[in-house]
Amino acid sequence: MKVSVRNRCADFTSYRAARVKSLFNAESGCNFAVDAELDIDDADWRIGVIVGPSGSGKTSIGRQLFGGGTLYAPDGWSADQPIVDCIAPAGAFDAVTSALAAVGLGSVPAWLRPYAVLSNGERFRADLAKVVCEAPACVVIDEFSSVVDRQIARFGALAFQKAWRRTGGKCVLLSCHYDILDWLEPDWVFDTATGRFERGRLWRRPEFELEIWQTDSRYWHLFEPHYYLNLPSMIAADYYIGTVDGELVAHLGVSPRLFDGAMRASRMVVMPEWQGAGIGLRFLNAICELQVSGKSRYGSRVKSVQFHTSHPGLCTALRRDPHWRQISAVLYGGNKTRSARTIRLAGHRGVGYGGHFRAVQGFRYVVSE
Repeated sequence: MKVSVRNRCADFTSYRAARVKSLFNAESGCNFAVDAELDIDDADWRIGVIVGPSGSGKTSIGRQLFGGGTLYAPDGWSADQPIVDCIAPAGAFDAVTSALAAVGLGSVPAWLRPYAVLSNGERFRADLAKVVCEAPACVVIDEFSSVVDRQIARFGALAFQKAWRRTGGKCVLLSCHYDILDWLEPDWVFDTATGRFERGRLWRRPEFELEIWQTDSRYWHLFEPHYYLNLPSMIAADYYIGTVDGELVAHLGVSPRLFDGAMRASRMVVMPEWQGAGIGLRFLNAICELQVSGKSRYGSRVKSVQFHTSHPGLCTALRRDPHWRQISAVLYGGNKTRSARTIRLAGHRGVGYGGHFRAVQGFRYVVSE
């Protein structure tokens, strides 16, 4: 595919325009031209990147790739509806929440806010979730990662490329940042600064080391704002945190259920800027493996770890993981005659969870074979 861009505007002759031309030997600012040879006519690719400095023609090239209407615009966001209602309104609920989790926007409170009040990083990921959920055959996304800090940009790129490749569509990302390329692992790259086209490169995704520390509840207040429930302290619990280069990344509490030969894991949080990097489930599994391997303070008395969550994306991930077995799924409420007064005050007429509705799914981590 050959792309030729020829942009023109008026050649201004005002005093200031003429003086600029004279001072800087600029004959004209009205013409812009760029040519690109892109070997992308076949169907065997999913993600391409056009990268280069601002003003080098990325957007102009992007507009020509698939024709009109494929350049993504952040519209369709209502000012008086949460983002979970604005993404694929006619689609399945699980598909929407899975898309949000897949691109690293796993913070449930953020799902309940309108797009306009989200942070730049949350908007960036919400837009990516919308694209993934709508799954167009072809799409071009301009200014990819330009408005977020580089940490969110890198992990957002990683999360998006994994989610997008499951859609089967073609996506071209336009960006002035080169640091996302290793995380995106694109099928092809065109650099507008050098005019170089590259395809088939084997990218090496950067590595980072997550250190896990056993501690007490002293760090919980830093993670609690990102947890979707307001719960009392865990009884007789051990707490674990994950850090990268000393930065707090993840949190989990584990308390004993020795009458059942088990431990109960809860309060799992991954900080928003680290979501999408695949940390959560690996962090959970590492701590659960520590419990069932006999290396915790309860030794061989622990045969399994129980974990309950309402997060649809995490439930799906746990069902796919061979270490986990689903043991319960209370999705519609239960008979609460023993707490009739609470139910009566809540108006649930015998069905509820102590006065509120919350679907919960339970899982058990077992000893590795």
